[in-house]
Amino acid sequence: MAADGEQRPPAGERGLAVAEARPKLKKPPLFRVILLNDDYTPMDFVVEVLERVFGMDRTRATRIMLEVHTQGKGVCGVYTYEIAETKVAQVSAYAEQHQHPLLCTMEEV
Repeated sequence: MAADGEQRPPAGERGLAVAEARPKLKKPPLFRVILLNDDYTPMDFVVEVLERVFGMDRTRATRIMLEVHTQGKGVCGVYTYEIAETKVAQVSAYAEQHQHPLLCTMEEV
């Protein structure tokens, strides 16, 4: 306390305005989920996977299936790492359940 009864901050804090540092937020990296073509998985099954796992309508799923068939691979969607990883696992498990060798992978955008 000062002699006049007023409280003063400690010596090291006089005249300093302290502002909290704000963390800089950065968007998470994105990953493409990709279906790879094979000679054994039926086209109808690929369309079914695209509808079930990726929530596509029949027209869009058919378009991507044809891209996989003609170009060897097709992008199913772009997601954060955890979601992309989950989609790849869902496709792989569903294909294995139905005894199809459909391959799905992911790559950073």
